[in-house]
Amino acid sequence: MTASVLYDVPGPKAIRRNRMLAVATVIVVAAIIAFFMYRFYLTGQFTAQKWGLFTYSTIWEQILTALGKTLAAFGAAAVGSLILGFVLAIGRLSDHKWVRVPVTALTEIFRAVPVLIMMMLLYYGLPSVGVKMDPYWAVVIALIVYNGSVLAEVLRAGIESLPRGQKEAGFAIGLRKSGVMRLILLPQAVRAMLPVIISQLVVTMKDTALGFIITYPELLYLAKQFSSNVQFGRPLLQSAFVIGGIYIVMCFILSGIAHYLERRLRSGRQGRGGVDDSTSTVPVQPDDPRMHEGGTVTEVLSVQRGRR
Repeated sequence: MTASVLYDVPGPKAIRRNRMLAVATVIVVAAIIAFFMYRFYLTGQFTAQKWGLFTYSTIWEQILTALGKTLAAFGAAAVGSLILGFVLAIGRLSDHKWVRVPVTALTEIFRAVPVLIMMMLLYYGLPSVGVKMDPYWAVVIALIVYNGSVLAEVLRAGIESLPRGQKEAGFAIGLRKSGVMRLILLPQAVRAMLPVIISQLVVTMKDTALGFIITYPELLYLAKQFSSNVQFGRPLLQSAFVIGGIYIVMCFILSGIAHYLERRLRSGRQGRGGVDDSTSTVPVQPDDPRMHEGGTVTEVLSVQRGRR
């Protein structure tokens, strides 16, 4: 019997103790759930009147319309956040101080301002200076500014975590800094930080719910309207369960996309034997005739890759 390197194998007493703790945990969780179900029953949360609102097709049409508003804001904010994140990340890594310092300051300011305050400044603050903004654009711009600054830090951390030899190898074959960043560093950083990027996009999608405060007609705004319906007994919890379930499904879909992309990238690296052919180097022989014909190192490498 071999012992684990990370922890000692539990003995009979430890196994019995762990089983008792597991059973006790299950009993406590079941008791809490039963208590809430009992309270829901006593307060009439399971009555047909409370749930009758969601038996009408017109209500589900309104929910689908609000879902479309939510996805429209999320889609625009996700694309804008990625673009802004790349721009700010590259700016923070610039060798020019007059570019790096202002971009760093903007990134830190954007990260420090809460999304809700940004939305309220855009929607309620700009009209005081004569600029009126639609709630949709207030939500989208606020989400882009905040999440773009967060993604900029994620991408910057991913780039700086790469071995220094990656950058030096790019310069050695004649690439400029823009080429090194675009062809070598950014692809590897995105691949390494993809789970974090998807997680931040999930946060972006959930933050669209803050738009109900500035009257943007998304899912939470609709749930608030449903909960004030007197005819159906003000179904507050029922509206929260239905709308919350829709958000949970959307989060699961994004998480599934993230896992799918991660598996594809992992299988792609394993299929190439763990070597990325797009950035792999090929030895150049000193007596290669193309070198004496005035060909550059990059051209010779490209020709040799094509022969393989």
